[in-house]
Amino acid sequence: MTRSSKLSLTVAVALALSLTLPGTGVSQDPSDDPVMYTGIVFSYTPNGFSLEGEAEILQGDNRLRANRIEAFTNDNSDLSRVEASGEVFFVTPTQTLRGDRAVYNLESAEVVLTGNVIVTQGRNVMTGSRLVYNVRTESARMEGAPTPAGNRVQGVFYPNGTTPPDQAD
Repeated sequence: MTRSSKLSLTVAVALALSLTLPGTGVSQDPSDDPVMYTGIVFSYTPNGFSLEGEAEILQGDNRLRANRIEAFTNDNSDLSRVEASGEVFFVTPTQTLRGDRAVYNLESAEVVLTGNVIVTQGRNVMTGSRLVYNVRTESARMEGAPTPAGNRVQGVFYPNGTTPPDQAD
């Protein structure tokens, strides 16, 4: 694969990841913002590439960070799946998603974030063990994490204009 096609694959991965979550504020035109990637080790194979060690993909105000990011292609050399593992963070201007692992399947348009999932938007917080988000339908499903009361999704939401108890007079 040429350097140009490797760069195109990297850009495709970054764009796929940055367009997967609601409210990210990313332009739908991939040419609007440059894509930067960094890691301690970059590896290329005929089936994709990986970034290891403080791996990050950035576009505009959005950042995917993990210990390892891998991208996989299908028989047509099209991007088919992206996996991030080890302290995964997806950060946008309005949201932060955290989990132990994330898998984005481009064919099904689903992003699955697993392992100690925490979603924050402003002061609002939701926790669970598994988040499934469909890029096409913008539907999401959070599954509960084990607690003494059973598997539970937990959240704290502040209506507009309310003050959290720790900040009240």
